[in-house]
Amino acid sequence: MRILRVSHSAVVDAWRERERELRALGVDVRLLSARAWDEGGASVRLVPRPGEPVRGVRTFGSHPALFVYDPRPLWRALGEDWDVLDLHEEPFALATAEILALARLRGLLTRRSAPPYVLYSAQNLRKRYPWPFRWFEARALRGAAGVSVCNEEAARIVRDKGARGRVAVIPLGVDLEAFAPPRGRAGGPAGPPAAHHAAGAGVARRLCVGYAGRLAPHKGVDTLLDAVSGDAGTELVLAGDGPQRAALETAARPLADRVRFLGPLDGGDLAAFYRSLDVLAVPSRETPGWVEQFGRVAVEAMACGVPVVATSTGALPDVVGGAGLLVPPDDPAALRAAIARVRDEVGLADELRAAGSRRAAECSWTEVAAQYLELYGTAAGGRGARPSPAHGASPALDLPATPPEVVVVAYGAPAMVRDALAPLAGKYPITVVDNSSLPAIREITELAGGRYLDPGRNGGFAAGVNHALAHRQVPGADVLLLNPDAVVTPEDVETLHRALHARPGVASVGPEQVDDDGTPARVVWPFPSPAATWIEAVGLARLRRTPPGRSFVIGSVLLLNARAVEDVGGFDERFFLYAEETDWAYRAVRRGWRHVEVPDARALHLGGATSSDPARRDTHFHASQERYLRKHHGALGWEAARAGAVLGAAGRTLVLRGQDRESARRRLRLYVHGPVRAEAAL
Repeated sequence: MRILRVSHSAVVDAWRERERELRALGVDVRLLSARAWDEGGASVRLVPRPGEPVRGVRTFGSHPALFVYDPRPLWRALGEDWDVLDLHEEPFALATAEILALARLRGLLTRRSAPPYVLYSAQNLRKRYPWPFRWFEARALRGAAGVSVCNEEAARIVRDKGARGRVAVIPLGVDLEAFAPPRGRAGGPAGPPAAHHAAGAGVARRLCVGYAGRLAPHKGVDTLLDAVSGDAGTELVLAGDGPQRAALETAARPLADRVRFLGPLDGGDLAAFYRSLDVLAVPSRETPGWVEQFGRVAVEAMACGVPVVATSTGALPDVVGGAGLLVPPDDPAALRAAIARVRDEVGLADELRAAGSRRAAECSWTEVAAQYLELYGTAAGGRGARPSPAHGASPALDLPATPPEVVVVAYGAPAMVRDALAPLAGKYPITVVDNSSLPAIREITELAGGRYLDPGRNGGFAAGVNHALAHRQVPGADVLLLNPDAVVTPEDVETLHRALHARPGVASVGPEQVDDDGTPARVVWPFPSPAATWIEAVGLARLRRTPPGRSFVIGSVLLLNARAVEDVGGFDERFFLYAEETDWAYRAVRRGWRHVEVPDARALHLGGATSSDPARRDTHFHASQERYLRKHHGALGWEAARAGAVLGAAGRTLVLRGQDRESARRRLRLYVHGPVRAEAAL
């Protein structure tokens, strides 16, 4: 797998450890970074290691969201073949828009598709950016095959803002060799905290509390100083610099030698600083424009075997929760009490060290690289997988021992139900939901060894599926949705089952389909949208692409991953007939899943054979399209799509003849009147 990664922050040597670990796993990762960048108030120049495939690119601007790269090196790099383009820049940033525009232009000029891309976001505040940044963000998120985020709130935000690809919460990495406990203490019991004394004999032992980071108001260091000042049994050591340093030094003078300012530390000095502490405090506060996005210092301290006390703000509960103590922000008394607990509560410090060690291990560069490889594999269509920690290989996922449960939602047509069940009888658990309450379908189901369910009403296909899910024979098993007018063999079901679990992140798979004459039918479709309606209206539907991360597999023969069903939920019962699987698939994509056609499996599908009234069938179909567009694109999106449908149907009534013209007229009347209203009149 070949990855082109662009990240201005890769100027920091330690942060390129992710790429080194990926290369150790056999991934070809090339880096483009800034030549120099301001990190933590100091300018850091890119200094590649010997043979390291990283290139510095000139940048214009210094704000992370308001700079651009020299386009010439980007243009040359984008001319190569890449499996994935990894943009470690925020979706709303100018640099992101620049790179995506260059990639698209390259693709147009060379007549090749641009590589799938993944983005990065740490933004855990719900900000509405001014135009054009809001537009940049929306476009970038919609087209991304994946997004990596470093906290759970950022994941929720990018999904809400339109991310359709997989959203993976991946921690910021920590070098566990550089940040490690002192010799003799590896995260387990280690006796009481180290003793610290003021100058002179006979002075009581003090607990050494540390802080590492920027000395600025949003970091809450003044609250920490207040907390320490109220407990004579503690002393405070601060590593870092910033605009608040002078004010903090003035406030600390009454505490004399109980407070020390060390200035900025990095590398080995920072690790040694952590090891000298009994407790690390992270007292950050929330402001209107900032909250903690990760809290790397907390993980570094935990890796060094130091208990952590932090405020419950931003991403800190995700990072520290369960491995440290959390307190409210701007509460010196609560912070003081938590620090005292570490000193006074027997066994607590050792418990926190052990829990912190486990949490830090989850943030190792090896683990981070493995998660990125999994994300790349998803973005590239499954060509990568999660490596084995022992061997660095990419094993196939284990096939579940439990076979899938077959679910058929029937309405009349008992002969078709019999034909659909016959090949699978005795091979798989079968559940038939009969919306028509026919004794003949009950008899056919029981003869096939299946379970017959009568919901007592015809609530439509989505309601029937949900009824089956609520009364499953095998809870936790994958589910094969099978239309009564479709036939699939047990061998093809097994092929689908293996394909469903061959790669991570697959929510559903479907086979190739043919009709009774052997004519292939289209199985994978792009999601409906207002723009797609207009593309069809002007006769350019054949030019519309079907990207793997933005498409779905039709539901006539569809195997659902049980974990995806649990994650996404059931079907939306407002969809009486048609588009229920489209809606479910779209919801799954927004939660990071994807859908795949399996060409090695084949099914027979008669298509619409359960309905003899094409006008009624069309009404249900377009009513479901209206519901889908209103749900996912809003009222304005629906009206835009409706206008396109009316225009297209009107044009076809002028140029077509015979039955095709009548069909176009029927669609025109349907969209002028409103499909949902027309369905209600049936």
